[in-house]
Amino acid sequence: MKVALFGASGMIGQGVLRECLLAPDVEAVLVVGRSGIGVHHTKLRQVMRSDLSNYEGLEPELSGLDGCFFCLGVSSSGMSEAEYERITYGITLAAAGVLSRLNPDMTFVYVSGAGTDSSEKGRIMWARVKGRTENALLRLFTAAYMFRPGFIEPLHGATSKTRLYRTFYKLSRPLLPLLRRAFPDQIVTTEQMGRAMLQVAAKGYSKRVLESRDIRAAAAQRS
Repeated sequence: MKVALFGASGMIGQGVLRECLLAPDVEAVLVVGRSGIGVHHTKLRQVMRSDLSNYEGLEPELSGLDGCFFCLGVSSSGMSEAEYERITYGITLAAAGVLSRLNPDMTFVYVSGAGTDSSEKGRIMWARVKGRTENALLRLFTAAYMFRPGFIEPLHGATSKTRLYRTFYKLSRPLLPLLRRAFPDQIVTTEQMGRAMLQVAAKGYSKRVLESRDIRAAAAQRS
């Protein structure tokens, strides 16, 4: 497979990139982002783009792909709905629109979140915007899959770029054994996220919206 990865510098993206580089059935990984990620590998190619809503001139690099793993996202904290929508919906659909035109049969995997509002009408702002983004992607691609993880455990050195999240993960780490016992299907790791994406890209899945339980199941199917 030849895959594109957006958001490789984030915690989830770091985990997904690791699994892609380890996977024998992944031939090439194209990382698209605003800055370099400091990783070097024979499979890896990086394209830096200051404006992630404009892909003019990048058609050759974005062609011939079998899958796209879209892990790019921001926290809605302190943001207006218009600004959050500009980033979450606008940037995602700008990339997806170009990719769907160049690679109509590709598998597109989007990292959303538990509690996303598919009706687009709920009271929670971020959930509405994520729901609108999901719905647009499901219309755009025949093979689109929405990942809605809840609690994500970072493994293999993956770290969040957000200080608040780093603090949260540090404080919650001692509680993880208890949380795993109490909620065995609600916690996924960055490794499982990557393996599940690769499984879905290679084999598909019975659902187009995957909650944490489904993500764990897809990862377990990855041989």
